[in-house]
Amino acid sequence: EVQLQASGGGLVQDGGSLRLSCAASGFRYDDWAMCWFRQAPGKVREGVACIDSISRSDGNTYYADSVKGRFTISSDYAKNTMHLQMNSLKPEDTAVYYCAADDYGPRYWGGKWSRDLDYDYWGQGTQVTVSS
Repeated sequence: EVQLQASGGGLVQDGGSLRLSCAASGFRYDDWAMCWFRQAPGKVREGVACIDSISRSDGNTYYADSVKGRFTISSDYAKNTMHLQMNSLKPEDTAVYYCAADDYGPRYWGGKWSRDLDYDYWGQGTQVTVSS
């Protein structure tokens, strides 16, 4: 059974930093894509960042325009763990952050990565709150 466990959320001031982690277990395949989505109150869930292979050193990364240059997605291939380093946080980054995974991913979808319906596995959310 595939399980995703997200952690690292919290309360931070405008301009601060947080590091989210998503630990995966139960994977049957080596070449999985893992991504972060977020959902703010009253808004639809949106893609934040994605890495199209957690087991390959040449995995491509993808970012929403709103977080480019501030957030960095990475993975520890040996531990099946994905991280999201979030710097220069803004109040508009406040949301519940979810990690998602799929045994296909953008590598197979022509680079498309941000549609949440495409991902089969989801972790529980972790709250990120940025105060102004």
